[in-house]
Amino acid sequence: MNYLIYGTDNYLIKKEIEKIKKEHKINDISISSYDLSNDLINSCIDDALTLSLFEEKKLIICDNSYFFTGSTKKIVEQDLEVLKEYLDHPNDLCILIFVVEYEKLDERKKIVKEFKKNGKVIECNPVTDINKYVKKMFNEYQIEPNLINLLIDRVGNNLSILDNEIEKIKIYKDTDKKITKEDIINLTEKNIDNDIFHLIENIVNDNKSEALISLKEMLKLNEEPIKIIIMLANQFRLIYQARGLYKMGYTESDIASTLKIHPYRIKLALSKGRHISDEKLLNYLEKLYDIDYKIKSGQILKELALEMFILNN
Repeated sequence: MNYLIYGTDNYLIKKEIEKIKKEHKINDISISSYDLSNDLINSCIDDALTLSLFEEKKLIICDNSYFFTGSTKKIVEQDLEVLKEYLDHPNDLCILIFVVEYEKLDERKKIVKEFKKNGKVIECNPVTDINKYVKKMFNEYQIEPNLINLLIDRVGNNLSILDNEIEKIKIYKDTDKKITKEDIINLTEKNIDNDIFHLIENIVNDNKSEALISLKEMLKLNEEPIKIIIMLANQFRLIYQARGLYKMGYTESDIASTLKIHPYRIKLALSKGRHISDEKLLNYLEKLYDIDYKIKSGQILKELALEMFILNN
């Protein structure tokens, strides 16, 4: 069986690969991988046609299969006729998985049409209904909608992190299948990224009072002011870089790949930076570097420096 897995959510891609391995009962010793941004597809196909020495079936994963997409990313040129021929006459004892972290396939390409006729295509883009997906992750456990919202507010939208936190809750609850507010508060780690996003949103929208409230909440949770300054600077820099690449014609997927950052963070960065000028972003960065220096040189107190940054912008 041949699979083509595409999308920008790395967590979902890994889940699908694990599902395929389990379904076909593939052991790790019978798995090989290729990077098609560098490796030739001929090597991959030769491997696919060779019988496994260890098990009846084997699995081959071909990462960075950008020739299925419209991406302009520079990769080694591939002989797709070799792949087309293999798709017509595959080795039944080989599971071949092509993976590309890109938001969509190029439906105009012959190789895409050929694959749809002779294989299974799986989309792994970010889920549109995160609450519904989280409910599904809890399986037989009972959880109210408002508690799902609380969980997402605490740990964020990253499915991999959500999965880890949900597994912690499920292991702790064991036989008790009803999830409570206390379970979520006591068993999950609050993700500071969410607080940073709220703080940035209030700063950008000139909601000084709300921004100060967000800051005080973070300080109450014993977040180190220097860490907050660094995270603010990193986020403003990301907004600046992402928007610059977007103006050059890069898609969100291309930007995520270029900056090696999760697509969801790129989406947030572009959204947050929509109504702020490059000059303003650079001004924020300059001021943050300045207060970082003044704090470390003993010229100003940490908490006061952050408050002054919010009030003077």
